[in-house]
Amino acid sequence: MQLDIVVAFFLLGAVATLSRASFEVPKAIYRGCTLFLLLAIGIKGGMAFTAYPLGVLIPQALIIIAFGLILPFIAFPILYKIGGWTREDAASTAAHYGSVSVATYAVSVAVLEAQGITYEAYFPLFVALLEIPAILAGLFIAKPKIFMSKAFPRALHEMFFNEGVLLLIGGLIIGAWGGDRTERLMPFFGDLFHGVLALFLLELGRQAATRINDIKRQGPFLASFSIAMPLLAASLGYLLAVYVLNLSAGGVFLLMVLASSASYIAVPAAMRSALPEANNSLAITASLAITFPFNVLVAIPLYLSLTQLGS
Repeated sequence: MQLDIVVAFFLLGAVATLSRASFEVPKAIYRGCTLFLLLAIGIKGGMAFTAYPLGVLIPQALIIIAFGLILPFIAFPILYKIGGWTREDAASTAAHYGSVSVATYAVSVAVLEAQGITYEAYFPLFVALLEIPAILAGLFIAKPKIFMSKAFPRALHEMFFNEGVLLLIGGLIIGAWGGDRTERLMPFFGDLFHGVLALFLLELGRQAATRINDIKRQGPFLASFSIAMPLLAASLGYLLAVYVLNLSAGGVFLLMVLASSASYIAVPAAMRSALPEANNSLAITASLAITFPFNVLVAIPLYLSLTQLGS
């Protein structure tokens, strides 16, 4: 299993931080990379979006939404019953693991493109759709009555107008509406994609390494959950992709990656707004410092090998 070259930049950021080097990607550049990747993924998906009939897209989209709703209900009892976490902490973390990481998805797309493996071009739609159901499920698990509270409208706004959903959907619409005219943007959004992703991963490596002490404080349960839950979700994603959605080998791989990933941008913002009593640092430590490195270093090469063997 060979790692993609962009992953080396994640390792570089982590090693530099652990070595106590004076290093940090400027926040403005990191923010710019985030915006670029979200738009690039959306636009590239939107350009090919019109090639697929709605009769195919709508049923698959509904199944993906249901999948996103189910995952937090699988994660919650593990955290609540086995881990002994409070209901709020367990529900919040479960929501993170029902949602997705755009960075993990970007790495997986880079891997497929580097190897010339095709996949369903409408996958950015799935990325956007999986952001929202998990937040709703997490809030329902924590406090069913929260949907009638004053905090819910703020959370609802974060769900639909958070950076990830807004730019992904916006990019999809622009790419689909622009058609052939969008090709003029591709020297920027296409050719520079891997370079911007490398710079983004450099900073993520630094951020992940700064949470090593948090992992030590939480003990083995957090680390075990942060690896076992992605593997369980990826297995369910594989069954869904192969036996229900009938995706291509590239599509099976991407759905496994999406199922395996965990949010550390969109979901924390919504949870801080609607569930402030939850300890979001637990979820962010798990998703960013454990699950994300596990996915890019181990799981992505593993899933790709498995899907290639099965194709």
